[in-house]
Amino acid sequence: MSAHYHQAYFSLDSHTRLLIPDLNICDGESWAFIGSNGSGKSVFAKTLNQTLENDEGHFSSDHLGTATVSLEEQQFLIDREAERDESDITNEVFHGTPVIELLREISNDSQKIKHLVNVFSLAPLLNTGFRKLSTGESRKVILLRALLSNSKTLIFDEPYEGLDRESQVALSNILHDLHQQGRTLILIVNRLDEVPIWCSNLGVLHNLTLIAQGHKSAVLNDQRVKAFFKFNAESLVLPDRDPCSAVLNLDQQQPLVKLHDGRVAYSDKLIFEHLSWRIEQGEHWTIQGPNGCGKSTLLNLITGDHPQCYVNDLQIFGIKRGSGESIWDIKQHIGIISAALQWQYKATTNVLSAVVSGLFDSIGLYSQVDDHQKNIALSWLKQVKLAHKANEPLHQLSYGEQRLVLICRAMIKQPALLILDEPCQGLDEINRQLVLGFIELLAQQKNTTLLYVTHHEKDILNCFQNRLICTDITPNHGSQWRILRRENSSK
Repeated sequence: MSAHYHQAYFSLDSHTRLLIPDLNICDGESWAFIGSNGSGKSVFAKTLNQTLENDEGHFSSDHLGTATVSLEEQQFLIDREAERDESDITNEVFHGTPVIELLREISNDSQKIKHLVNVFSLAPLLNTGFRKLSTGESRKVILLRALLSNSKTLIFDEPYEGLDRESQVALSNILHDLHQQGRTLILIVNRLDEVPIWCSNLGVLHNLTLIAQGHKSAVLNDQRVKAFFKFNAESLVLPDRDPCSAVLNLDQQQPLVKLHDGRVAYSDKLIFEHLSWRIEQGEHWTIQGPNGCGKSTLLNLITGDHPQCYVNDLQIFGIKRGSGESIWDIKQHIGIISAALQWQYKATTNVLSAVVSGLFDSIGLYSQVDDHQKNIALSWLKQVKLAHKANEPLHQLSYGEQRLVLICRAMIKQPALLILDEPCQGLDEINRQLVLGFIELLAQQKNTTLLYVTHHEKDILNCFQNRLICTDITPNHGSQWRILRRENSSK
């Protein structure tokens, strides 16, 4: 594919207009594009696959066929699976389209499918329904669908998001091979460390404009680009806590979470068993392991969003699950951000209401809100530079901007337990540092205990001195866990 832009404007809606002043992409070249959240990266991807036409200036492309990997494509499959669910009519549980069928929609090349399935460790999941996959596993399916296509041009919009370390390395190797084969590759990424060494062309988007493009070394020396990557951590402050938010009254000697001999299993799969884990007040934990090992399942046990929490020997905030407690007795002390929450946050609401809803643990806002609570939410939005979008519909924001809003929602009540399941997914370099800065501040004020899932070792702050690590996964025993605890880490 070749593409040529000159003073080209593309309108996504009445508020979003992208400008590409000058850009030439030649057949067989590899390009990486980086930019801030809301800068127009995903809009730019739409111009390349010609799902968005220019309304001013010049744009031409031979468009010999493209395949796209994106969070939007993942959302498309999630929504399509929901439309296929007729369980309310048939009274049969719908687990989703099997993985193998999703791959065969794209290609009948059995050898190629087998090779890629093995590379990304999806062989045991071929007959598993899409809706039963973890976030990382569903992401791999999206990748394989693109890699199985015969498209000469491949567009990867945030390809590494949600992938475990092993899969990131595997994808990097495949991309390098495709580059050497002369395929046209377009990588749209949030982090500079995700730009491959062999990718010599770089473009930078900011405020819906391509502000720099060309050879990578020249672009990175551009003063405007250097300014783009500067972050002032000293400007960060935690907004006030709402005095109406629940305060956890728990004896200091009691743990926040106590799981004894924990087990989660389905009819066809054991997730884990014999897991005993104790989280003391003020301890901060990193939870690590490959896609599909049960990290999110474990967190859902704690939040009460997994039905098997009631058949386990599990205490949360001194309350034994299944003892007649209200779910709200638990949730009022928990904040959470995850990819699953973002996929499922379907309420028709504006940005400000989405943040305020964190005070009420609701999807959408259904309670009376006072001015003080609104002002606290606005203070959070000011910290993430989104106060000017407070009244805009949440679904009109970019994926990364939505993620920032939902992080504010999770943090607004500064809960006793904050669960951060890959919080930096979809965030640009500056906003990643911003969120990590907030996490550091919450750890310093010592009223919030943090559970943190990430596949990026660089994102693990010094405050996370305890680790729960999945060391192995076997069909007969499920995930095997190792606990690394630093004594007196909560002191």
